[in-house]
Amino acid sequence: MKNIVVFASGNGSNFETIAAACKSGELDAEVKLLVCDKKGAFAIERAKKYGIETLVLTPKDFPSKADYESEILKKLSTTDIDLICLAGYMRIIGDTLLEPYQGKIINTHPALLPSFKGMHAIEQAVEYGVKIYGITIHYVDSSLDGGKIIDQASLYYDGDDIEYLKEELLKIEHALYISVIKKLLSK
Repeated sequence: MKNIVVFASGNGSNFETIAAACKSGELDAEVKLLVCDKKGAFAIERAKKYGIETLVLTPKDFPSKADYESEILKKLSTTDIDLICLAGYMRIIGDTLLEPYQGKIINTHPALLPSFKGMHAIEQAVEYGVKIYGITIHYVDSSLDGGKIIDQASLYYDGDDIEYLKEELLKIEHALYISVIKKLLSK
């Protein structure tokens, strides 16, 4: 069985999708830890529901990004980790975490990269007038939403209901993330 660590900052729906896929046996893996950077994030409640250990560290409590990531690294080094999944983790991963886990950190982004990087990608795409939206799963490097693309899925939408669009993209994101994780863990 493979070991997964998930990083999240907010609601945690992708985290829960991964945890549920592990629990059901869809993924031959176990989520060993949720790393969260916000004390009030709902992802923490989701982790409790699944009995998953949680590490909550607030970056502002550390003198530097390197110190913050070093504290996370201390915890990660106690477990054999096969994959780290960023699931709505709203921070750029620095060298402190990238170096020891190069090629083992993946992220999901609600746009067809390399277009619409960063926050509010769906809103950016709507504002630009695109008709084909999508989800990208990619390896993480030191750049914002950079790294080699692993897989993408698209959705044609010609409407103006952003909430509907977000809901549809989230369904696609959940399915794509599980598919990619399954593929990567089978290697």
